[in-house]
Amino acid sequence: MIGWSTGAKATAGQLSASLPEAVVRLLRSAGLETGPAEALSGGVSSEIWKVGGVCVKRALPRLRVAQRWEAPVERNRYERLWLETAGKAAPGAAPRVLAADDGAGVFAMQYLPLPVWKERLRLGDARPAFAAQVGATLAAIHAATAGRAEVAERFATDAIFHSIRLEPYLVATGNAHPDLKEHLGALVRTTAQTKVCLVHGDVSPKNILVADHGPVFLDAECAWYGDPAFDLAFCLNHLLLKCLWIPSSRVAFLECFDSLSSAYLRGVPFPDVEKRTASLLPALLLARVDGKSPVEYLTEPQRQQVRKFARPLVERRSSLAEIRQLWQRSST
Repeated sequence: MIGWSTGAKATAGQLSASLPEAVVRLLRSAGLETGPAEALSGGVSSEIWKVGGVCVKRALPRLRVAQRWEAPVERNRYERLWLETAGKAAPGAAPRVLAADDGAGVFAMQYLPLPVWKERLRLGDARPAFAAQVGATLAAIHAATAGRAEVAERFATDAIFHSIRLEPYLVATGNAHPDLKEHLGALVRTTAQTKVCLVHGDVSPKNILVADHGPVFLDAECAWYGDPAFDLAFCLNHLLLKCLWIPSSRVAFLECFDSLSSAYLRGVPFPDVEKRTASLLPALLLARVDGKSPVEYLTEPQRQQVRKFARPLVERRSSLAEIRQLWQRSST
């Protein structure tokens, strides 16, 4: 889900004509038919609608990207479960789920009229204090779900996580860089085998709303009981790439990187998470130019810059501090 941007509208009274039958059935059975339907645009993995004060989401079997990318639609159920679990672990960190039909692969949640963090960053509004809230809230969710057998059993989604995260990002990038394939393959195996806590899987600024109390996380289709380093690295990766997108805010983005990582690491009891995050970060940088889901805002010279920076770091161990310092020098 990319924010809450709206597309085509249907007038009041046309609910059944503008929405799939499964969505109409869910809304009516839950008593949630409260207004005209609007298609929310921007997502590649799901169909999303706003109906009054309700947001309805249905997963697509094939994602809307250039390369062929298929994913199990049952991820819709796990997203719904992640929102409910995260909301209990960190109240206010996720929209409230209102109704669900797991068999039809659809659920309804609150529609929250809040700004999207990515849009704030695009405007150069990069606030380290909010980034720290993102890190602290993510840490709270991870810490609250760590070591819990019932959560591990509920989110045993290894196959889904591989198909929509490890394969399109790390495996596909290894295919694009054959000399790095062994290193990236080892990273895939380490990540897949690390079982610590409930992971969101797509902690990106486009999936975070900016509320007065802190972040609200959306789009948890990749929910998985696994390695928390993936969430931290995934978000930090975006903050580094934003330095190329909006160069005038580079210093502020790096301050957000520092604030988010520091707040997160203070909030979790995982001794090796920083090391694994530092291993994943350069691989994910490379994946966002040569994997199946490249970021849309980089020019080809900037993509080459990312490749030049990330490739050598994939092959050697680094710390987050070292990667940050090297990036600061390379992105000036």
